[in-house]
Amino acid sequence: MPRLLPVFLFLTLPLWPQAKKSVFVITDAEGIAGVCRQDLTEPHDAELRQLLAGEVNAAVQGFFDGGADEVVVWDGHDGSQTLSALTIHPRALLLSGSLSASMTLERHYAAVAFVGQHSMADVRGGVMSHSYSSLGIQTMRVNGKAMGEIETRTALAGAFGTPVIFLSGDTAAAEELRAIVPGAETVAVKEGLGRYTCLSKSAEAAQAATREHARLAVAKIGAIRPYLIEGPVTVEIEYTTRNSLPAGASARPGAEVVDDRTIRYHGKDFLEAWTRYSLF
Repeated sequence: MPRLLPVFLFLTLPLWPQAKKSVFVITDAEGIAGVCRQDLTEPHDAELRQLLAGEVNAAVQGFFDGGADEVVVWDGHDGSQTLSALTIHPRALLLSGSLSASMTLERHYAAVAFVGQHSMADVRGGVMSHSYSSLGIQTMRVNGKAMGEIETRTALAGAFGTPVIFLSGDTAAAEELRAIVPGAETVAVKEGLGRYTCLSKSAEAAQAATREHARLAVAKIGAIRPYLIEGPVTVEIEYTTRNSLPAGASARPGAEVVDDRTIRYHGKDFLEAWTRYSLF
């Protein structure tokens, strides 16, 4: 009987606590159902605020339905002025304001998700597609490959060991994520027929689909691997003709001036190159 005691004690000990399933949601506006014109993306537009809150809250509820313990929502559109604590899901945490290069990913969320996402610049059929700034940036390239917010943020999450599990947006945005994370859940809430023309689901249908796919996405935590870009890495920014690099740009850490509007940042890995770009 004494020989059974250690086994008995092991069986009665509590299990190690499981890591909290915290989902970090990055929001934007150009990928929301019904938003097809530039004027509708103004952060204080009443219709945009209602549409965005509806889709964000549907995603939040879906993540909780799927078993998430916490959902942090960053108001990522145009200066973090679009979402409100008055209308956000009661169980969500709202993150407002400009973020550092790490986007708080050092908190080691279980997963990252996009809601209302648009595709990168120069994509045919992308509704109001651009890469970070439609006025400031012409093209962004990582190791010579054109990228936008979807792939660079997915790579940034990967640098912290965090997978991207979900995206809602237009068809072009959904295809962009699936090309690098085939297992992610995606919802195309509208199809771009032109830059300012789209065929959209109703708000009700978009929210229902978003909630369901967000629920399914949580089950993929642990199955979807973080997206990694092998080093060394270059991040190249070509600004628009409205811009010119300032004097002394070549003195920035890891920087190489390519021409009057283009600068390239070098790093041993994606995080270092991206941080060097984000400092300016």
